[in-house]
Amino acid sequence: MNKARRCGSNRWGRHVNKHEHYVFVRFLKTYWVFRAKLSRKNLFGFQFVQTAWPFGFWRTTVYYSYSIFSYIYWYIFISVKKDWYIYPLVTVCLATRSLINADFCAASVLIAFGAVLGRTSPVQLLIMAFFQVIDAGGSMTIHCFGGFYGLAVSRVLYRPGLKKSHPKASSVYHSDIFAMIGTLFLWMYWPSFNSAISERGVNQTRAIINTYYTLASCTVTTCILSSLVDERGRINMVHLQNSTLAGAVAVGTAAEMMLTPYGSIIVGLILGTLSTLGYKFITPALEKYLHVQDTCGIHNLHAFPGFCGGIIGAITAAAASEATYGSRLHHTFPSLDKHPGRSLGGFQMAGAVVSLCMGLIGGTLVGIVLKIPIWGATTDEDCYEDKAYWEVCCMFIKIIYLLYLFCFIHVFIVIALMLME
Repeated sequence: MNKARRCGSNRWGRHVNKHEHYVFVRFLKTYWVFRAKLSRKNLFGFQFVQTAWPFGFWRTTVYYSYSIFSYIYWYIFISVKKDWYIYPLVTVCLATRSLINADFCAASVLIAFGAVLGRTSPVQLLIMAFFQVIDAGGSMTIHCFGGFYGLAVSRVLYRPGLKKSHPKASSVYHSDIFAMIGTLFLWMYWPSFNSAISERGVNQTRAIINTYYTLASCTVTTCILSSLVDERGRINMVHLQNSTLAGAVAVGTAAEMMLTPYGSIIVGLILGTLSTLGYKFITPALEKYLHVQDTCGIHNLHAFPGFCGGIIGAITAAAASEATYGSRLHHTFPSLDKHPGRSLGGFQMAGAVVSLCMGLIGGTLVGIVLKIPIWGATTDEDCYEDKAYWEVCCMFIKIIYLLYLFCFIHVFIVIALMLME
């Protein structure tokens, strides 16, 4: 028992004290390669890509930053508490995997925020994320669960009179620049996001390559289709900011599988097409017929591509065999050791359906709680604006935007130089 109390046994070996230097170096290498990149993706990518509406810049950046740091610690607390219940007499040792899973959990929260951003109070966002962090778990459920969770909350919190202030949610020239910078960060770090928990070596390399090919294919498809669906042949910035990333969302489940380069390109082609058409036709239909007010279009970037990712993973897993994977089959699918002969494709598909159902049911229940008039919800006139919760001086808004842009470009250059070393 004393050895357990001293954390003598951990994920790297039983005698940590004899190899402290090796463990520390391995931790630092894993941390900087994965966890640091995931944090940059969450902080810069998800935060700035949601700043397309110009009158809520402060609300978006501050709430997202606060949520990232708060719910990373909340996830770690929940996971440690769970281990304490299972092993009450053993000290729980946190590893880099815990930090990576915490970042995944924070990403799921940020995705759900995109459906109700600008129409909810800070307290409502806090309550919404509190329940979601308890439910969310696992890499495949990040986008599917988070997206449909946010859409269900948005449906319950529907505001019939919000159409009067809806033009405030439209983007302008400088807000699109900020959102596009966030898209570029997400584009750069999404291969790290999809490969963070893969086994180091062949599986990890395969996840990076599949994600990269999918992103490239999805970007080209989005640019072409965005011009085709416009009456005057122009490219829509909303499509470039979001649909270019839909392929990376969909390939996440099957990233470390034998999807092959041409398979990844096909996934990017299909998801780029579906996501672009979704922003053009499905998002207006959701608001008109189903009363789902999707502020940031998370249905076309996260929810639907996430569910498609489950289907792609099911098809790829069902086709897995020793002839394709060789000796790496059991490394890629460890469950085969415990349950030989099980239907991998069926279980993958079941996981996607469960994620969708949990997101819809959980979001509906939490939305009912948030609809209780005690959380300080904003009025329809103050939606999509910072003035309800911030002291805003309209004379200096453009100056503040320029300062933010200057600081962000400076940080971008510093990070680029660090990565080039």
